Amino acid sequence: MYVDSHCHLDKLDYQELHTGIDDVIAKAKAANVTELLSVGVTLDSFPAMLEMIEPYDNVYASCGVHPLDVKSDFALDTLHQYAKHSKVVAIGETGLDYHYEPETAELQKLRFEQQVALGVELNKPLIIHTRNARQDTLAILREGQAQKCGGVIHCFTEDLAFAEAAMELGFYISISGIVTFKQATELKEVVKALPLERLLIETDSPYLAPVPHRGKQNQPAYVVEVAAYIAQLKGLGMKEVAEKTTQNFQKLFLR
Repeated sequence: MYVDSHCHLDKLDYQELHTGIDDVIAKAKAANVTELLSVGVTLDSFPAMLEMIEPYDNVYASCGVHPLDVKSDFALDTLHQYAKHSKVVAIGETGLDYHYEPETAELQKLRFEQQVALGVELNKPLIIHTRNARQDTLAILREGQAQKCGGVIHCFTEDLAFAEAAMELGFYISISGIVTFKQATELKEVVKALPLERLLIETDSPYLAPVPHRGKQNQPAYVVEVAAYIAQLKGLGMKEVAEKTTQNFQKLFLR
């Protein structure tokens, strides 16, 4: 069985591609994807997302503020309240993105620091987004003692040195459909070098559909394609990749 460790179920197309969340989960189940983590990006969108997934025992939630959404409504006590919900297994998506919005860097750092502190306080792992911000990301994780709660660098596109530094802090590395893209040559080499014991797989749906679905809207069922590509890169069997990444997910998020 497989786990989609990072998807945005509230952002999928329920007008043309899926009849509802039941349909998405059924398609995932048909592909042997048995557990899903639906990731929050703003506080104002979290209640509706939580209501959507609450009936499903195999779907979990995270709660946080994405670095590209730091201008959205924010209250630390609200985040704290949401984060304590039994469905919430992680804090985030949080982190830094200096590629798209370098002008909000200071606010991004503040929100990131606040969410790291909350993860440590509640002992819930962090889901980290980082782009063009390697040193600041690592510095905030270290200064906030993020190793106490652990977490994952999601949709990994950084270099091996960054991965090794994150793993030293107890973090996992999550691989998305980007690894299947022809131009992702450096990422392929990084994945070859990383231990399977520290890997997760994800879709980040509805974004970044893997080959052969590239150009279409992504969905949790497609995480199997990511697992297949990792198995090919590392010369492993699909069963081993499926079992180990599922174990890693459960160890990190369902503790």
